[in-house]
Amino acid sequence: MKAAVLYGDNDIRIESLKKPIPEINEALIEVKVTGICGSDLPRVLNDGAHFYPIVLGHEFSGVVEAVADNEYGIKIGDKVACAPLLPCHNCRECLTGNHSLCKNYSFIGSRSPGSWAEYVKAPIRNLVKLTDKVSFIEGALIEPITVVLHALNNINFSKNPSVAIIGMGTIGMLALQCVKNLGVNDIAVFDIDDKKLANAKNHGADGIFNPMSGNFKSDLDVYNGEKGFEIVIDAVGSSLTINLSLILASGKSQVMFIGTPTSKVEISHKDFELINRKELIIQGSWMSYSAPYPGNEWTTAVRYLEKGVIDSRSIINQAVPFENIGEIFNEIKTSGNMNRKIILEL
Repeated sequence: MKAAVLYGDNDIRIESLKKPIPEINEALIEVKVTGICGSDLPRVLNDGAHFYPIVLGHEFSGVVEAVADNEYGIKIGDKVACAPLLPCHNCRECLTGNHSLCKNYSFIGSRSPGSWAEYVKAPIRNLVKLTDKVSFIEGALIEPITVVLHALNNINFSKNPSVAIIGMGTIGMLALQCVKNLGVNDIAVFDIDDKKLANAKNHGADGIFNPMSGNFKSDLDVYNGEKGFEIVIDAVGSSLTINLSLILASGKSQVMFIGTPTSKVEISHKDFELINRKELIIQGSWMSYSAPYPGNEWTTAVRYLEKGVIDSRSIINQAVPFENIGEIFNEIKTSGNMNRKIILEL
């Protein structure tokens, strides 16, 4: 099979590898579409992989090519997405449904061979069926959608709170659409890219704000009269966005961190004091799993795509041939960021 093999810092080579052989309770999936995740950037560009050589990739959809009889109803020819976490299913965390906290886990695309290849094998229980209403490209978005849903499951939206979402990249845009679907009618979004803000406005944001704008503070004061926000979601995970989260939060509010920092994070003593002064509830969210495994996040994500709650066009603005993966990472390294969701088609 054809695969993109990472040998070191930005050293990706398209090679021919042996097709994986599924073992007991595993299926073989022919990959149709796979994504590049922000978490893949340090693995490829900053010597961040666990070992070399390795095939990365954990956001994907495809067709089941081989599978044994199983209790999950998966059969040859099924269109599927796949939960990439490989938890042990035996530790205290797994047995209490907190699979994301498993200490003995493996992971497709970082610790085990991933989806930057024509074929990948996975446990049958990790597969999620897709209907004809969900395209392969949309199927490759399911994993990041579940990351958002896992965080939202830990937020109380029953009182229709005011919500601020920081960062309009993939996770932020997905959070906007999922929160909008919950009936929240006061959602403000924040980004330093005006094009991303315009995209968010077109997909339900009630207020859009650029913190680098000279009118930022006055525009924000006009929007909510200095009340702040009852829920703040940081979809970036940088020093600037963490500090902004604490400033935007109103008293007794909840701040949810979804974004994963990729460099040193610092917080001033004055900003830290805001946690105390405002009596904030600070919470993090990690991955996207619950019981029964892989969890309601996955079935909900499929349902959202079927119903059109998530507009994939708001997230994906480039689908490229799989063979171009090396060029894509060269472009990212040159530009210094990945300012769009990139989907690879096999």
